[in-house]
Amino acid sequence: MTVRQYDAVVVGAGPNGLAAAITLARAGRAVLVMEGRETAGGGMRSSALTLPGFVHDICSAVHPLALASPFFRSLGLLDYGLEWVHSPVALAHPFDDGTAVLLERSPDRTAAALGPDAASYRALMKPLVSHWEQLVEDLLAPVHIPRHPVALLHFGGLAIGSIERLASRRFNGARARALFGGIAAHAVLPADRPLGSAIGLLLGAAGHAVGWPLPRGGSQRIADAMVRCLIRIGGEVRTGVEVQSMEQLPGARAVLFDVMPGALARIARDRLPDDYRRRLLAHRHGPGVFKMDWALDAPIPWRAQECLRAATVHVGGTYEEMREAEDRVWQGGHSEKPLVLLSQPTLFDPSRAPQGKHTAWAYCHVPNGSTHDMSDRIETQIERFAPGFRDRILARSTMNALDMEAHDPNFVGGDIAGGIQDVLWRTLRPLGRWQPYSTPARGIYVCSSSQPPGAGVHGMCGFHAARKALREVF
Repeated sequence: MTVRQYDAVVVGAGPNGLAAAITLARAGRAVLVMEGRETAGGGMRSSALTLPGFVHDICSAVHPLALASPFFRSLGLLDYGLEWVHSPVALAHPFDDGTAVLLERSPDRTAAALGPDAASYRALMKPLVSHWEQLVEDLLAPVHIPRHPVALLHFGGLAIGSIERLASRRFNGARARALFGGIAAHAVLPADRPLGSAIGLLLGAAGHAVGWPLPRGGSQRIADAMVRCLIRIGGEVRTGVEVQSMEQLPGARAVLFDVMPGALARIARDRLPDDYRRRLLAHRHGPGVFKMDWALDAPIPWRAQECLRAATVHVGGTYEEMREAEDRVWQGGHSEKPLVLLSQPTLFDPSRAPQGKHTAWAYCHVPNGSTHDMSDRIETQIERFAPGFRDRILARSTMNALDMEAHDPNFVGGDIAGGIQDVLWRTLRPLGRWQPYSTPARGIYVCSSSQPPGAGVHGMCGFHAARKALREVF
């Protein structure tokens, strides 16, 4: 029997692995994707974690960078069954006084609720939104000569400082500081780390420019649409095949790995120099997450009713409280009052639960590899702003940091970001090399979120890695 030869094999069917495969297949290459789990998607998978009829996103739930991504926009995934759902506002952040600040699509409407910081917020965000397309093109790419240097230099001047520096110098009021601090916490960086504000600026501007949408039916629908797209253009996907060594792979001119550096060091150990393998094994992973999902008999009873207008709610109180909680994690501890990043999808997508019922999704940061049970602390934080929340719980699912890694080996120690989101280091010198995506072994590439532009469901790591393979191997 003749073994079929492929031009390229992609190991891992997460967003970047599928993006790499689609990019190669579009270029006319014969591509095989091999995925260890029974379902493609990686961090985009959904499942019935609590009760029958309730659909929960296991990892990613809300997807601003998917709409921002030039690669995703090029796919036409709506033709493959994907439908985006937008809540009236992108984000709500409640306070103890029963009010909430909202990230609305309009920067002006958002600013109008920020009191003394209204003018400063407008001055910060409106130029970013005005040049959104140009910014995204440059920010979601590896190091290159900027196509839009003026817009990028303006962003860089704002982003070069830490979260703390931007929050304290730009804003005087508690509402604006909390709004920006909660968004910036998605960077999973200490508040005093240089360049930490970049993620907050990017996601905040995305909320105004494209929104923070949900895929109807769950994040699995993104993966399903990408697989359909790949198959239609001639690609192949095999699931339930866990790759442990290069010997398991069919012959191919290029192999692209949507895996973490440590996994690549093990799989390709005989093909890589020892010094490079040591760099892979030394890849720095950041904090993990403790994840919860709930089946609810009614919506979350927020004291601030405006929270019911948002699919995403940041539950953490003041900026100072959130900074203390996140700093505690970086010090190796567990916060008594964690910052809880929460999604309530069924308010806007009732297809995910039986009629009249609801789901909620949330996580908080914990030290890498933590097995500590944060469920009571998370629910207490939600109760603080939504009294009676626990009375509405029909069932709950919890996943500690190691449970998250068991779900997806790319979440090493529960790190869902693919490594510490140090923008400068990961952009300029990923894995100890000045060139991202490539390895010292010809034909072997890294296309996971360990490479620039890093975490998020945007596919750009896979797209750029595949483009590099096309230039160098084919």
